[in-house]
Amino acid sequence: MRVMKLLPGADGWRRASRALAVWSALGVALGAVFGVMPLAAHAEVAAADPIDAAMRTCLARSDTSSTAGQVQCMDNARIGWKAAADSAWQQLLTKLPAAQRKPWEKSQASWQTSRDAEAQLLSAVFATTHGSMYVLAQADMQLQPVRDRALALRSAVAKVSAGGTAPRRPRACSADAQCEHATFDVNRYYHRLQLKMPARSRAVLVRAQRDWNAYLNATTPLVDERGRVDIIGARVATLKRLSETVGND
Repeated sequence: MRVMKLLPGADGWRRASRALAVWSALGVALGAVFGVMPLAAHAEVAAADPIDAAMRTCLARSDTSSTAGQVQCMDNARIGWKAAADSAWQQLLTKLPAAQRKPWEKSQASWQTSRDAEAQLLSAVFATTHGSMYVLAQADMQLQPVRDRALALRSAVAKVSAGGTAPRRPRACSADAQCEHATFDVNRYYHRLQLKMPARSRAVLVRAQRDWNAYLNATTPLVDERGRVDIIGARVATLKRLSETVGND
């Protein structure tokens, strides 16, 4: 990712620093938890994407320096990435061989179901927090998965267009050390979050995790082992971040 050009003066520094911190928070979490940056290749591809550039510009403007303004910048980017994902999905459908359409349709449907459940989980977790920084964090966590999915679909379109063959089906997770380690961390942070969630909201977490597992299972046949680890690594980062957020003032 390119470094943002900081605005002159203390106010500009604070605005740009906050914008960069919010934008990179998920990536930092992934690196700290997982020891790698699984989505680095996607981030490099999208570093100059107009949606990202527009959001960085919006976040650094003086008239959007309020919490509401910063959230609006990220919401606009999320809407932009959702449109990009929809466009890439339609392109993919027209290019996929008939035999690959059903698996991809299952993956897409399960991703959408998982995102709906995740939105409810985010609402439940951030309802237990206080402070503008958590409002920004929630907006960031709503944005990042949509961006990741759009980039994944764009990558799939590019591979199919180039005549690429379907990836080799990953081995069982138990035979892949990285997958097994990542799954261990998913379970660890899931149980940590479950213990810290208000009792009335735990069913929301259970449902979100169930739907995420369905998405992982539907998507695994479409990716290689690295792609599977990327998906699980992103989940590790999400659960870790939520477990460190719930109940904070």
